[in-house]
Amino acid sequence: MAPASSRPELLVIVGETASGKSDMALRVAKQYDGEVIAADSWTVYKGFDIGTSKPTAAQQKAVRHHLLDIREADQGFNAPLFKELAEKAITDIQIRGKLPILVGGTGLYIDSVLYDFGFLPDVSKAEREKLNSLSIAKLLELAVAESIDLSDVDTRNKRRIIRAIEARGAKPTKKGLRPKTLIVGLKIGNEELRKRVEQRTGQMIKAGLEQEVRELSDKYGWKAEPLKGIGYREWQDYLEGNQTLDKTKNKIISATMGLAKRQRTWLKRSPDIQWFSSIAEADSFIRQALNT
Repeated sequence: MAPASSRPELLVIVGETASGKSDMALRVAKQYDGEVIAADSWTVYKGFDIGTSKPTAAQQKAVRHHLLDIREADQGFNAPLFKELAEKAITDIQIRGKLPILVGGTGLYIDSVLYDFGFLPDVSKAEREKLNSLSIAKLLELAVAESIDLSDVDTRNKRRIIRAIEARGAKPTKKGLRPKTLIVGLKIGNEELRKRVEQRTGQMIKAGLEQEVRELSDKYGWKAEPLKGIGYREWQDYLEGNQTLDKTKNKIISATMGLAKRQRTWLKRSPDIQWFSSIAEADSFIRQALNT
């Protein structure tokens, strides 16, 4: 067995939606006395269960999960808050002598923990609306008046000028990879991925996704942030009588494949991920890294 000092203290499992990363995290957690931290921008919301493929009650009973069901749909959530809560969970799990396993497909959330992102300060909705009402020329005048450096900002891009003003010239920061961290990525071919997405979408509908969406949209309204997520927003036309069930299903599949493409683009930029197209090979790699 290798020295304990070389053993990873944080395992991260990433991949596209439907790649099998959640199932792998459960297996690893059971085998190595681990707990799962969900890095997902939708499973944080209470009641959004079927459409987010949230771990079942049985899975959560078998393995402790963190950052599930921690927000109401009208409360909102963001990456800085995720980073704060995830780091607390990691520390708590490690103190209790267990292995924290960060798993998910929301790249910004994961990277915020892996590279200790320093986020820019947020502003009130009222302040942002006030800045949005100004022309680019007025915004540039405001930036000069407040001595905000725009030398590396595209001054043709109104949104970037506004963000620089909101941050009072501060810049986001990013550090090197978190020490003693192992990142495993699962990747599958497009044909197999589409097959899995189609199968999973069908299973969601059979499990009662339509009723879940009805209840949530009645309770929160379609403007609620999580109802804009894939698996939920596609139902509005159907529930309003303007779309067939088959069309709704196909929209979910198409949107999910689009999400997978965006996730792939984000993740492939990282040189720190060890990629595997075989579950068996990934399992073997993790087993060797964890010195068992």
